[in-house]
Amino acid sequence: MSKSKAYLFIFLPLIIAGCIVIGIYLGAFLAPSDVNDKAFIFPQNKRFNTATKLNEILNFIEDTYVDSVNKKELTERSITSMLATLDPHSYYIPAKDFDGMNEPLEGNFEGIGVEFRIKDDTILIISPIVNGPSDKLGIKAGDRIVKVDTTIVAGVGITNDKVIKLLKGPRGTKVAIDIVRQGTKKRKHFIITRDRIPIFSIDAPYMITNNIGYLRITRFSKTTYSEFLEATQNLKEKGMEKLIIDLRGNGGGVLGAATKIADEILIKNKMIVYTDGRTRNKDEYFSTDNGTLETCDIAILINENSASASEILAGAIQDNDRGNIIGRRSFGKGLVQEQVMWPDGSALRLTVARYYTPTGRCIQKPYGANMEQYHAEAYNRYENGELLSADSIQFPDSLKFYTPEGKIVYGGGGIMPDIFVPLDTVGGTPYLYELRYRGIIQNFALNYVDKQRTTLNTQYKNAITFKNRFKVNNDLFNSIIKFADENDVERDLEEIITSKELISRGLKAAISRNLFNDFGYYVIINDDDKTVQKAIKSFK
Repeated sequence: MSKSKAYLFIFLPLIIAGCIVIGIYLGAFLAPSDVNDKAFIFPQNKRFNTATKLNEILNFIEDTYVDSVNKKELTERSITSMLATLDPHSYYIPAKDFDGMNEPLEGNFEGIGVEFRIKDDTILIISPIVNGPSDKLGIKAGDRIVKVDTTIVAGVGITNDKVIKLLKGPRGTKVAIDIVRQGTKKRKHFIITRDRIPIFSIDAPYMITNNIGYLRITRFSKTTYSEFLEATQNLKEKGMEKLIIDLRGNGGGVLGAATKIADEILIKNKMIVYTDGRTRNKDEYFSTDNGTLETCDIAILINENSASASEILAGAIQDNDRGNIIGRRSFGKGLVQEQVMWPDGSALRLTVARYYTPTGRCIQKPYGANMEQYHAEAYNRYENGELLSADSIQFPDSLKFYTPEGKIVYGGGGIMPDIFVPLDTVGGTPYLYELRYRGIIQNFALNYVDKQRTTLNTQYKNAITFKNRFKVNNDLFNSIIKFADENDVERDLEEIITSKELISRGLKAAISRNLFNDFGYYVIINDDDKTVQKAIKSFK
């Protein structure tokens, strides 16, 4: 054997071993060390499609994932995430949340019929629903619920959710409650038969002048149209010739309620709205001869939180030159959702079409993958000055449309009002905003009414009497400032002086609301509401 072959015979095994060691060492860095090379192979004899793939991935996660997972919860989160990539208004409703989310659209729920708040760890009844089960039994505002069936609910850290679970229930079922009433030590015992309780969507219909009516629509539900008819009929009997419809803060709801209300205002055969989608035929809505308000002058109030069905109603009035739209640019939701129920009680609300106003404009504002930015757009309007000046709003000519009378209107980003009213900042200070944000004014008013309810009810028989006669004197004003101090709101004398009028007005309105519900609030607030006052002037 030659010398070179002898060296090769000796060192070749060492060279091979070294290569193996180096390969193992490099492999530890170049390959992902946390991946098991035992591949999951889908059986070839099974039919495989996208739906099968999703289900198999969920099964694989459930069977194999390092920690235990809840497959049902994982499925529902997957559905929510999937819908979130489509558009901002398609969403999934789990079965446990469905009733709570659907009740405002239905316009009713089943329970005992009281509005309540948790105060000092006790359930305080703010107001029984008129003609509801509790009202009929004589339960009153100011009563405190201390026991529900066998459960003590006073002084035990009760929460709103727990109260709702105890008091709500199927129509016809019974619940026993014990209450304590101010001025009496003995508990009162009631057995209440639950019933269907209306969720009203028309607030504070009243005559704001001798011939101008006002009403506020808080949402569009299945009962809104009938409520609207009843309210406007009552106002007409009081001499209404002109009507202010307040849609500020109304996020929408049932499309049919908006189209029926528009039908009452428009003369026959006027287009109200039309919808169109990839898999949905064009569906047009026209006015009929139902119009009970065809001769009534109309003003509609909107702001940046008026959306969907609110924009359908405002758009129908604006595009038909039927009335003035007053306020600030609306939200810009031009998508139509269709609800599908699933056997487990959950539901899917999927965007299936866009809606278009009579001139042909879709007012849906742009959206992309960044949903947070989409929902923050209202805040951005404040940042760029739009809420203070209409001049900051720019629409491209491609989105320009014309009404029958030649008025220019725009699509692509909400309803632009005919009469712009900027955000009212006069008298506003950080101190005032802190009071509002912390609920100081509302809580103080609740405490005040709770202690003075009998006296106030004796002195002021109705909201108009209260509005005309009640004054927030210096003692009462100083009391709310002291209450704010006790709740850690830092006192600023200069800001308090600047905002004194707004604080006093807000306090008076909040006290009135506790005594006379929403009508008591708006009959005071509207007197100094610049958008409402602009609407009144627009009729002249």
